[in-house]
Amino acid sequence: AVFTAPIRADVVHYVHTLMAKNKRQAYAVSLRAGMQTPAESWGTGRAVARIPRVPGGGTSRSGQGAFGNMCRGGRMFGATKIWRHWHKKISVNQRRYAVSSALAASALPALVMAPGPP
Repeated sequence: AVFTAPIRADVVHYVHTLMAKNKRQAYAVSLRAGMQTPAESWGTGRAVARIPRVPGGGTSRSGQGAFGNMCRGGRMFGATKIWRHWHKKISVNQRRYAVSSALAASALPALVMAPGPP
């Protein structure tokens, strides 16, 4: 009965992509990245942008812009977080339907030998 099941390439593709997402691992930048300097803005009247600048002297880092997402060494805009939805739920019926559909497709020599996706 499985080999005569309807062949639904769309369902197989959908379930396959969702199942592939369940192997992902979370990644994110550090919460403190780009914010670990006591930079303050120089304010107006200095003919430079009002972005916060690294304090001190004697190093090339002092006076450089900091914190902003447009600054070298600054934090990124909308920093990635680990609490994204990495995994996706798939209903058991849909998963079973996809498996039977893929098995049914494997019973057709023309589909198996054909190049590319069905």
